[in-house]
Amino acid sequence: MQSALLVIDVQNGIFAHNPPPYADETLDNINQLIGNARDSSTPIVFIQHEIPGVLLPDTDPWQLAAKLTVRLEDQRLRKQTADSFQNTTLKQRLDEHGVQHLIICGYASDFCIDRTAFAAASQGYRVSLISDAHTTHSKPHAEAATLIAHHNFTLSKHPLIEALTTQDHLQQSKQPAITC
Repeated sequence: MQSALLVIDVQNGIFAHNPPPYADETLDNINQLIGNARDSSTPIVFIQHEIPGVLLPDTDPWQLAAKLTVRLEDQRLRKQTADSFQNTTLKQRLDEHGVQHLIICGYASDFCIDRTAFAAASQGYRVSLISDAHTTHSKPHAEAATLIAHHNFTLSKHPLIEALTTQDHLQQSKQPAITC
């Protein structure tokens, strides 16, 4: 099954200027996923959110976080809503590569990660939500850890979404595929 890694909204304006809880651990885990994707020739799509007055294209806050291991050949996609599929070419790009499985990581657990994972599963993609490779800021009603745990739990109840740690994903990806 062809996979793709989606790295969502890991941008300077979020990770360098106002880092969320677990930022360093999240970035380390994302870089492990990127390395694994490269080793297995899995396409990588870096998705960058645009927000008027906050994350303006081509400004420093909009740029991908400096700690990410990005290469020129990696795909990039701009979006303006929490759902990475809405009003973008993401589905067309994935379909062109025959992608059926998405590995999802990045920011924000309670918005862009949630909406993109659910939209992907609703469109029939199998989703691996990497439970320790996404984060968010605390909100007035809940701490970041609670929000992350909540979204890992609720999203994993969708029949096409599996929540697993970075290490579990890396271990699974090393196992040979079973064919019948």
